[in-house]
Amino acid sequence: MTERNLLTRRDLIKRAAAASAVFALPTIIPASALGAAGRPSPSNRITIGAIGVGGQGNGNLGGFLGDPSCQVLAVCDVDKKNCQGTKQRVDGQYKNQDCAAYKDFRELCVRTDIDAISMATPDHWHAITAITALKSGKDMYGEKPFSHDLREGRAMVNAVKQYGRIWQTGSWQRSTGDFRFACELVQNGYIGKVHTVEVGLPTGGPGGFAKFCDPPEDMDYDFWCGPSPYAPYSPDRTHWNWRWQLDYGGGQMMDWIGHHGDIAQWGMGTELTGPVEIEPVYSDWPKEGIWNAPTRYRYIASYKNGIKAMVSNAEGSLRMGAKWIGDKGWVWVDRGGFDSYPKELMKVKLSPNEIHLYNSGNHIGNFLECVRTRKPTIAPAEVAHRSASLGHIGLVALMIGRKIRFNPDTEEILGDPSASQLLGRAKREPWHAV
Repeated sequence: MTERNLLTRRDLIKRAAAASAVFALPTIIPASALGAAGRPSPSNRITIGAIGVGGQGNGNLGGFLGDPSCQVLAVCDVDKKNCQGTKQRVDGQYKNQDCAAYKDFRELCVRTDIDAISMATPDHWHAITAITALKSGKDMYGEKPFSHDLREGRAMVNAVKQYGRIWQTGSWQRSTGDFRFACELVQNGYIGKVHTVEVGLPTGGPGGFAKFCDPPEDMDYDFWCGPSPYAPYSPDRTHWNWRWQLDYGGGQMMDWIGHHGDIAQWGMGTELTGPVEIEPVYSDWPKEGIWNAPTRYRYIASYKNGIKAMVSNAEGSLRMGAKWIGDKGWVWVDRGGFDSYPKELMKVKLSPNEIHLYNSGNHIGNFLECVRTRKPTIAPAEVAHRSASLGHIGLVALMIGRKIRFNPDTEEILGDPSASQLLGRAKREPWHAV
């Protein structure tokens, strides 16, 4: 066990105090720091720490850096190059050297001057990082999928409730007009009684053929593996490629279930429950390389209200996005795409008396507003957990190759102990999610 993993809370507080020394005000104070240029004064800004600052993390960070109502104070990544490069980006934005850079997320979480966290770690780190931050009093903007497995997800939801925190999931499609309007058409009955939903997700692929080698000196690879099994380092294992390996991600299916699966459930009105049965149709899995997530997949999720949702890689007649089919027509929506039958549905103007869903035109802006007001976000923890669960249960069905009966109230698989065991993952010592 490394010294890093033996850090006590006292050690972390000492380190945080030492790090805080670099946050002294510069000799020349920028006008913006005093609330000029339409920017709130420092005491009124929401302070942000970013954990996981690779590709997605840096993308999200841009939203926070571009919002004058908040201030990014610290960044954290086990890859020193990512961390230092992002620190420079933040310092460049604010024209100072104040941004702190950490390798251990726990050192960032104990800081009492940070209000909220932007988290974009690999999936296998979501639960531990989130629960640690929530327990320390931080509100969270966390990437999708919500969790790495179903039981982790429930623990995360419980932590949000226990510590009274605000949560926004990076399922940003909810904050765009076409997706919301499509769901409003469905919920207002414009296509009649819905009986089938198609959820088209990307197709995966085999890969991970790069040779094993020593990890880069700038990366703490043991820490990167964290609660998941340690495996020989390969350039095809980390950074963007972690998502194609089930120990760290969930393939294209889990990578996108928090987008199109989330929208499908929003339109169905099932965002606070889950399916009662999952039936696998087919799945293909890589036969070579270290990537082991399904490349082609299809399963059917049946809900208590009678709707059947087909979740599949988009091929043949099934398109990317979400499509609801009713007895009077259908509606389909994707990024940059919208279609319906009859076509006139695309021109509908909802009346004030009809169902109008949560309207957010800025996903990160919605999170910051909710941090200030304490109202629920457009993609809160329970909703995000249920969206991810549609994928988690489906993945279990694909892995075992048989139909699963599921109780969405207790979140238990019925009458299949071996399948139930796959709803959670053992953690590598000394990490645990609760």
